Order: sequence, then structure tokens, then C-alpha cells
Amino acid sequence: MINSIKTNHHMIQKLYDTKEKATTIKSVQDKFAFQQILQNKIGEQQKVKFSKHALDRLEQRNIKLTLQEIDKIDKAINSAANKGLKETLILMDNRAFIASVQNKTIITAADGDQLKGNVFTNIDGAVII
Repeated sequence: MINSIKTNHHMIQKLYDTKEKATTIKSVQDKFAFQQILQNKIGEQQKVKFSKHALDRLEQRNIKLTLQEIDKIDKAINSAANKGLKETLILMDNRAFIASVQNKTIITAADGDQLKGNVFTNIDGAVII
């Protein structure tokens, strides 16, 4: 009888240990997956994006941007976010960009002649760089 109890206890302990290991492995996997998702989201939020409309306007208006200029636009959006803006006008070297600050997305772009007489609506601030 005592041997039977010891055997059962041993089997229960073995099952418990196996379950504990499986739970620990699952926990580590879940934590790793969460960290990956978080890193991806942070990466997505760190750089400015361009909407299809904005990309079309850049192409139609032959507006070329260097990596340094894109970085400046990204920093301008961060500045706008720090001030609590939602939609902002960014002016840079005779070019204008409308950005959704929350989405870090350029919505449209204009330069030179397109800026003359243009009225920008639905913005709550401007950043001049």
C-alpha cells in the first residue's frame, strides 16, 4: 500500500513537473512573441509613412526627397506630436506637407506654384523646418 502511494505520488510529481515545464516554456514563448510584436509596433511608429495620395502627389509634382529630408519630416511630426497636434502643416524649403500626426503619415504634398493661393484646412498647427 505504501509503495502504491509512493508510486502514485511520484507519478503525480512527474506530471506536475512536466506541466510546470510546459507552462514555463509557453510563458517564455508568449513573452518573446509579445516583445517581437511590441518591437515591430515601435518600429512602425518611429518612421514617417506616405499615403498613396501623397506618393502620387510627389510623383506628379516631381518632388524628390532625400533620406535626410525624410528624417527632418519625421522629426517635425514628432515635434507636432509633443505639442498635441493631430493634423499638421509642415513647411520645408518651399514645399508643404500635410501630415496625420497620430498615424505618422504624410497625407499630401505640394511645392512652389502649388503653394500660391492654396488654403490649408483641417490642420491644428504648423511646423516650419
